[in-house]
Amino acid sequence: MGIDPGTATVGWAILDEIGGKVKAVAYGHISTSPKHTTAERLFEVVSDIGGIIETYKPQEAAVEDLFFFKNLKTVMKVSQARGSILLALHEKCVGIFEYTPLQVKQALTGYGRAEKKQMQIMVQKILKLKSIPKPDDAADAIAIALCHLNSRKMANIKKSCI
Repeated sequence: MGIDPGTATVGWAILDEIGGKVKAVAYGHISTSPKHTTAERLFEVVSDIGGIIETYKPQEAAVEDLFFFKNLKTVMKVSQARGSILLALHEKCVGIFEYTPLQVKQALTGYGRAEKKQMQIMVQKILKLKSIPKPDDAADAIAIALCHLNSRKMANIKKSCI
């Protein structure tokens, strides 16, 4: 599972790798209303993530790590959503792996400063999709999951849960 955290929009993707071939099982986004309180929005994100986990039963999740934000207010909101998502994954015994945007770009394009459009094209080509996944958050979640699939071969996979 790949997750691009946010408060207003969370991108998610479920990929499957069998015999070295990767396919997109499902992907999409969770949108929350700005009319709701922060707590209500976080609850909606966690609830929806829980539903996705129940439906697809991923063993591992790759979550984008915070790297750098120019806007302090934005980083605080994303941090809250990210923490809530990590807790939801842990409660469901899903292995958690974190990657910075630089690592994701490096894994997919070989260049850590790749533009968003380059990343979207790589996602489309790797998964042999007819079009670039929309919204951007879903394409980002797929890219994070692909980064993990490339990196997990070297990772020491440990599952921890309550």
